Amino acid sequence: MNVAVVTGAGSGIGAASAIALAREGWSVVLAGRRAEALDGVAASGPEGRMEAVPTDVTDENAVRALFDRAVDRFGRVDLLFNNAGTGGRAREPDELSLAEWEAVVAVNLTGAFLCLREAFRVMRRQNPQGGRIINNGSISAHTPRPRSIAYTATKHAMTGLTKAAALDGRPYDIACGQIDVGNAATALTERMAAGVPQPDGSVRPEPRMAAEDVARAVVYLAGLPLSANVLTMTVMATKMPFVGRG
Repeated sequence: MNVAVVTGAGSGIGAASAIALAREGWSVVLAGRRAEALDGVAASGPEGRMEAVPTDVTDENAVRALFDRAVDRFGRVDLLFNNAGTGGRAREPDELSLAEWEAVVAVNLTGAFLCLREAFRVMRRQNPQGGRIINNGSISAHTPRPRSIAYTATKHAMTGLTKAAALDGRPYDIACGQIDVGNAATALTERMAAGVPQPDGSVRPEPRMAAEDVARAVVYLAGLPLSANVLTMTVMATKMPFVGRG
């Protein structure tokens, strides 16, 4: 039995990936803050394949309980899709409050670390040993958007988290990689259809792609043997203004 934990699973990329994994035969533990949304995702997938566990990834005890529940229910954890994240409000750097900064860091970086730490705890000690962690970065891990200093900083930090975990996981057959997503069509990117600020000062709409396109990439990564790893992968809307000058 292959067992996955997916955070931020109540909507968007997390929900699409959880359903895609379940349809490929994975048992999936759905983590997120909204119990009703998680239950809806669980009901939309293959019967008996998904279990909802409401979890705040910024709560250390809640994250430990999430992984304990996964082991109690399914016996092990083979995959963590570390997907939960938040964008924060667009701000000039000198107008960003400490509270706003800390809120983004708490979810995007500390929450990702707490989930990764618990995945390591389980994967190191289970038999057979090992597993895979996929961190959801962003194209902001490479190139920032205007007025997004907190989000950009956390996504750059996610790359460091990924590389350190990939190194530290080697003795235990724990593979860690990162998927950097550009403009998946989720609630967080709805504003892009109307137009978002560009580095040159203009405001332009940006093309988006289906969240299911990202889910297919997650399923591919999840299906690799632990002897192979994709350290970083970028999946983006083909025509979004990311590559080149503009």
